[in-house]
Amino acid sequence: MTSDLDTALPIARAIEVAGGHALIVGGWVRDRLRGHPSKDIDLEVYGVPAETLRSLLEQFGSVNAVGESFTVYKVGAIDVALPRRESKSGRGHRGFTVVGDPDLPYDQAFRRRDFTINAIGWNPLTEEYIDPFDGRADLERGVLRAVDLQTFGEDSLRVLRAVQFAARFEFDLDAETARLGADLPLDDLPAERIWGELEKLLLLASRPARGLALAHSLGVVERLLPELVPLVDCPQEPEWHPEGDVWTHTLLVIDEARQRIDDLARPAQVAIMLGAVCHDLGKPATTKLLDGRIRSLDHEAAGVPPATAVLDRLNIHTMDGFDVRRQVLGLVAHHLKPGMWQRARDGVGDGAFRRLAHKVDLELLARLAAADCRGRTGEFDCSAMDWFIERARALGVEHAPPEALLKGRHLVERGWVPGPRLGEALQAVYERQLDGQVDTLEAAIAMAEARREPKPGG
Repeated sequence: MTSDLDTALPIARAIEVAGGHALIVGGWVRDRLRGHPSKDIDLEVYGVPAETLRSLLEQFGSVNAVGESFTVYKVGAIDVALPRRESKSGRGHRGFTVVGDPDLPYDQAFRRRDFTINAIGWNPLTEEYIDPFDGRADLERGVLRAVDLQTFGEDSLRVLRAVQFAARFEFDLDAETARLGADLPLDDLPAERIWGELEKLLLLASRPARGLALAHSLGVVERLLPELVPLVDCPQEPEWHPEGDVWTHTLLVIDEARQRIDDLARPAQVAIMLGAVCHDLGKPATTKLLDGRIRSLDHEAAGVPPATAVLDRLNIHTMDGFDVRRQVLGLVAHHLKPGMWQRARDGVGDGAFRRLAHKVDLELLARLAAADCRGRTGEFDCSAMDWFIERARALGVEHAPPEALLKGRHLVERGWVPGPRLGEALQAVYERQLDGQVDTLEAAIAMAEARREPKPGG
């Protein structure tokens, strides 16, 4: 299989023949230096006029122009562009005037980048690194540092990039860069941009809590996810939560949840991670001292409205046909049930599992409940979640409730008239099916017919 680098090399050679040269820039270079090869290659072309570049690229296949304010040519999976001059022309991440300049010096071309670790170029023909801002030294030190303190704040998205990079690479944020980030207004960022960085934090970092802790210290949580702020200093009963307040517990749960998602599809990963973020949002409103102990009664239900507000702000709905919003709210509303049901297992019937499967994916619920149990300091028995998912699997409802045996068409075929009574009969029979009292279509039909009103004169 041809790699993107194999595609980039002949392009670089053709550019050299034309009197220019090409550098691979950005994340690919950073990741190569970190020993984590990346597939996404961006080529920056020097010494070749814009009008020449496209025709030169066309010999390598279909060339598509992308981008709004500045043209980037996409050749296969590779992005090819000229170095750019940028000037701030308005608020927001789109408020820039951008002009391509093939004769721009390296230090000026790289100055527009966010962090020094992303401001390193690599010549694929000579294997020479271009590093005008000592990004390699910062990589060695594990430090995120702004390339230009004067212009860093022109794009407020950079503070969110700092948060997710710090978590993903386990780097520290330079003090001056942190000061700038804390002062940046974030009200110009649209939901999709905020979620884009938060998703990278939650899914790509092995310990996302590091980034959320940094986000809190920079005031990002307060400005973008205010529903999480009351978790800080919200007390918990020490016997069950020796780690401290709800914020500390939530960070531990987030990291535990991250260890339980790698085998899932992306939408399910998102659901569990957002469920971890939101699972205890109901505690601040319900926490009270009762009989000398700290209690948060009914915090599951109380957490649904603030969790809904978080999902609204991030514009989270369906992803790839999977209802992420519904699953997140189901996880918040029911995250204690695996443990509660195991303790009362003799009184929890199969019907309870089948009905709960209508509200949330039980596989995801078991994983989040396990993260919730283990997201504490101290030693606790978390075997309830294994019992819960084993029982759900034995019933075949770990991902969905049982399909109704009886359909409307079955009754219409027997002379029923579509309408409310037919719907009531279907629901009543299905409830009996959930309780295990009906297990064949024939029995379901007979039960419905028994509810049918006799015909006039019958």
